[in-house]
Amino acid sequence: AALMRILRSFFTERGFLEVDTPIRQPVLLPERYIEPLSSDGAYLQTSPEICMKRLLSKGCSKIFQICPCFRKNESGRRHLEEFTMLEWYHSDQNYLTLMNDCEELLRFLSRYLALANTSGTVHNIFAGYDLEAPWERLTVESAFTKYGPCSVHQALKEDRFDEVLVENVEPNLGRKRPTFLLDYPKELGSLARTKPDNPDIVERFELYLGGLELANGFTELTDEIEQRCRFTEEINEISDMWQRDVEMPERFLEDLRDLHSAAGIALGVDRLFMLAFGLKDIADAVSFSPADL
Repeated sequence: AALMRILRSFFTERGFLEVDTPIRQPVLLPERYIEPLSSDGAYLQTSPEICMKRLLSKGCSKIFQICPCFRKNESGRRHLEEFTMLEWYHSDQNYLTLMNDCEELLRFLSRYLALANTSGTVHNIFAGYDLEAPWERLTVESAFTKYGPCSVHQALKEDRFDEVLVENVEPNLGRKRPTFLLDYPKELGSLARTKPDNPDIVERFELYLGGLELANGFTELTDEIEQRCRFTEEINEISDMWQRDVEMPERFLEDLRDLHSAAGIALGVDRLFMLAFGLKDIADAVSFSPADL
């Protein structure tokens, strides 16, 4: 309860509007690595992104939302099929603004969660992590060179990117201080804008703490034609992987024409709670885990 209250306080104090969008959607953004849960001819949202960006296109400038999300076949010590997501968006900003937001947010939480503790139990919030020191910023290419058995280009060519990332790179990220892993290959950022000086790289980052991915943010791709081309690639991949038809999100693409520039990020609230209180299993961060039902 304190975490939720402090999260809302952080954003409202900075002029963000809290929004509420439908959890059940007839069409989702096509993403090959995220499988949705169906719901009587529609889908439970994997993220509120599709509607929040449409709100930006209609004139909202700074918005946030805390809501339930659903992703099929995601379970384990760090994953739940049903989880709580925090998303926020800025119009006319880029991914550098989001990184600054993350630094301010975790430092804010560290201070105010400690003050909010009235249970009598001693909690050292974010114990073992130095949030005040400069946070590490490491490109994907540099991370693979530093920690991986091969370059990021070779990993992509051999379809081993996820394997190398999980086994070799992630365990070394955010060990003592948070790490931003940034500038992903274009193939791994279908919704992100390419860098002006390198069309093969997109302005995307993931935030890591204790080897755990906590947030995923990027400068939004707002070119409707380019986004349609990328969605077509995603839909073809999904059809091959899951043998199911995926609809093009036409209303989203139509609204995208009215969005000049923006940046957005999704942060896992259950994982944030885990890290803040030193929990080892995400089932301990929720009131009812699947095993309790």
